[in-house]
Amino acid sequence: MQNDFANQTLQILEIIGTVAFGASGLIAAARKKLDMVGVVLLVLVTAFGGGTLRDILLDRHPFFWMQNEIWIWVLAALAIATQFLVKARNVELSARAIDWPDAIGLGVFAASGTQIALSMGHSALIASIMGVITAAFGGLIRDVLVAEIPGLVNDHQLYASLAFVGGLCIWLLQYLNVDDTVATLIGALTIIITRIIAIRLGWKLPNWRN
Repeated sequence: MQNDFANQTLQILEIIGTVAFGASGLIAAARKKLDMVGVVLLVLVTAFGGGTLRDILLDRHPFFWMQNEIWIWVLAALAIATQFLVKARNVELSARAIDWPDAIGLGVFAASGTQIALSMGHSALIASIMGVITAAFGGLIRDVLVAEIPGLVNDHQLYASLAFVGGLCIWLLQYLNVDDTVATLIGALTIIITRIIAIRLGWKLPNWRN
C-alpha cells in the first residue's frame, strides 16, 4: 500500500514537471517564431527530454511518455491551440511569468529523478546526478535546438546546483529514516522555494575570474 502511494506521488510529480517544462518550451518557440511542427517538437522535447535521458542511463523502461502517452496528446494539443488562440508577442510578454512554473518543474523533476534512482539502489551521488539530469537536460536540449547557449551553463543562476543539493537532502532525510515520500516532497518544496528566492534576490554563481 505504501509502495503504491509512493509510486503515485512520483507519477504526480512527473506530470507536474512535464507540464511546467512544456510551458517553457512553448515560450521559447514563440520567441523564435517557429512553425507549428517546430512548436510541438520543442514543447515535447523540453517536457520529456530530461526524464527520458535519465531512464536511458538507469535502464528503466517503459519511458514515462510511452507509459502515459495521453500527455503527448495533451501537450501537443495545447501547443497547437495556443498558436491559434494567442499571438506570439503575447506569449513573449509573459516570459517572466515562466519563472514560477520553471521553478516548480525544477523542484519536482529533481526530486522525482533523485527518488527514482534511490529506489533502484543507487548511491546518493548517482541519485543526485540523476535528479539534475531529469530537471535540467530538457531545457538544455531546448536551448540547443533554438540555437542559444544553454542557460544551464551560461547565466550563472542557481539551477543545476539547487537540483544537486536538493537531491542530497532527499538522501539525507531518508538516511535519517524519514519516509521516502515525505522526503521527496520536502526536497521538491525546498528546491522550489530556494529557486524562487534566488530569482527574486538575484543570487548567482560566480563566473570565471579574469
